[in-house]
Amino acid sequence: MDFDLGALKNEYDGILKEIANPDLISDWERFEQISKRKKKLENVIQKSEELEKISREIKENQAILDSGENSELTSLAEEEINILKEKKNQLEKELQDSLSKMEGNPEEGKRGSVIVEIRAGAGGDEAALFAENLFRMYSRYAQIKGWQTKLLDANRAEVGGYKEVVFELKNGDVYSSMKYEGGVHRVQRIPETEKQGRVHTSTISVAVLLKPKKGKLKINPADLKVDTYKASGPGGQYVNKRETAIRITHLPTNIVVTSQNERSLSQNKENALSILGAKVLKKNEEEIQEKIKEKRKEQVGTADRSEKIRTYNFPQDRITDHRVKKNWHNLESILAGNLDPIIEVLQKEES
Repeated sequence: MDFDLGALKNEYDGILKEIANPDLISDWERFEQISKRKKKLENVIQKSEELEKISREIKENQAILDSGENSELTSLAEEEINILKEKKNQLEKELQDSLSKMEGNPEEGKRGSVIVEIRAGAGGDEAALFAENLFRMYSRYAQIKGWQTKLLDANRAEVGGYKEVVFELKNGDVYSSMKYEGGVHRVQRIPETEKQGRVHTSTISVAVLLKPKKGKLKINPADLKVDTYKASGPGGQYVNKRETAIRITHLPTNIVVTSQNERSLSQNKENALSILGAKVLKKNEEEIQEKIKEKRKEQVGTADRSEKIRTYNFPQDRITDHRVKKNWHNLESILAGNLDPIIEVLQKEES
């Protein structure tokens, strides 16, 4: 393949240095642009390095074949070469596809990507477990719709599940469907630890934040307070010896975001800035909406986190959306990502 890997690696190193510059956040358009370019470069470089490794392994096995010293060893080498050549052919196709996308899709970024934040509320352990159920539901819904899911930050609970999980959904008309999911989700079910068969009620809040588009948001680096710390897992034990986790505070709004899911500080910083941008944009829009609140009283689904929008009743195998006062059964199917029947009713009600 005719491309200069060295030049791509140099470009990638330059992007890493630019992302590390705290002044970059003031130019949201540039931040979005180089973040997308960085992901494409990472994909090409990774596949190129895998190809180089496979090519070396093929040469090593070919050398064994050419020596002809050990019949059993040469037989294994011949078999290994066939497997490696199949892998090489597949990788070359994937690399060619990645290279063809290096120039980018002119339609990319024109559709509404969102950042979704799920937090366990009342109900303790059961709320954390259901927060994970909702994360899985949205992830599978994204797969069905052909969207891309990227985990930005997660805070695991001791018993499993999530105290909080933040992720991005993109590469599609995401916002037109996901905007109805913001609010309080209530679950009624019998926890596995419940010995007397009593139904417990827990709540989980979901915030759906529209990710800022190019040029729509400007943030002054002087307004940011950045702290780094060691990433931690359940129980507080350190999962990383270096300070790769990051906390960013937007001083004018006092919005605080964190990210510790990635292994490097720069990747966590990139994720944290994405979350911050979405939250600042959301706050700005809420302030505008407050001024015209009287004109929007009849809008369906305001996505306020204080609004109870849906109940998941496991004993009765029923989901109720309180905004449209409708019920659906086959709860497990919906939790497996089959959300369209609910979303379509909400869209129709709003139109």
